[in-house]
Amino acid sequence: MTRCHVCFRHCELNEGDTGFCGARICLNGKSVPGNYGRITALALDPIEKKPLNRFFPGSRILSAGSYGCNLRCPFCQNNDISWGEDVRSCPETSELITPEELVSIAEKQKKNGNIGIAFTYNEPLIGYEFVRDTAKLAHEKGLKNVIVSNGTADLSVLDEIATYIDAMNIDLKCFDPETYRKTLGGDMKMTVDFITEAVRISHVELTCLIVPGISDSPELMREMTSWIASLKDSKGNLIGENVPLHVSRFFPCFHMTDRPATPVSCVYDLADIAREKLRFVYTGNC
Repeated sequence: MTRCHVCFRHCELNEGDTGFCGARICLNGKSVPGNYGRITALALDPIEKKPLNRFFPGSRILSAGSYGCNLRCPFCQNNDISWGEDVRSCPETSELITPEELVSIAEKQKKNGNIGIAFTYNEPLIGYEFVRDTAKLAHEKGLKNVIVSNGTADLSVLDEIATYIDAMNIDLKCFDPETYRKTLGGDMKMTVDFITEAVRISHVELTCLIVPGISDSPELMREMTSWIASLKDSKGNLIGENVPLHVSRFFPCFHMTDRPATPVSCVYDLADIAREKLRFVYTGNC
């Protein structure tokens, strides 16, 4: 038996067991990524689609996704590779690509404006070993590395990849611990701690999807942006006001079709509240 260290769940795994995330397994008494190199999605995207608006704007990046996730967001837009029923078939239907092969693919896309590799679509940090190994090789080839994550990972995971990551977009899904736990199956403190450390070592942009009844409270937006504004760099300097925030509109999907799309006016109003504390606020899906 082993205890997985990747996130707050600390899954206890017997030999051959798979963790809550659907990706980590117990092999030879250790928690290892069963999704290592298992690619379910590969696309050359505009960098703004990650979304990253202040990191090499106008460029493109090769986006690679695997399978599995350690949250249970009922509005997940990538449920077929994150935690929906279809994930069970991902180990067989995904394509096995080595770090060397993925870096080679990224290099070949330079002619099409590619600047590097984005680990995205599912939750990449549950398979951080593949991210680490690939990102190291990518840096050696002069490529940039991007993480798109829910930030639900132990700081030891961040330590493993920090040297090789150039930018991150991290979801801060709401600013209420109970909602994080009951509705999303997460741990807001772990995400907040991860973001606090991430801004000290990398370019970070944050995304908040505005879901009616979950993250559309003006009061919580004020609390969230006040906290973001308080973030500091490795030298203790306040840098939070310069951390970009993407305020995005929700559309009904997956297990959350019981409510309408977020009114555009609501997104704009919350973005205006965010601008009281933050310099770079962007609206999405409007």
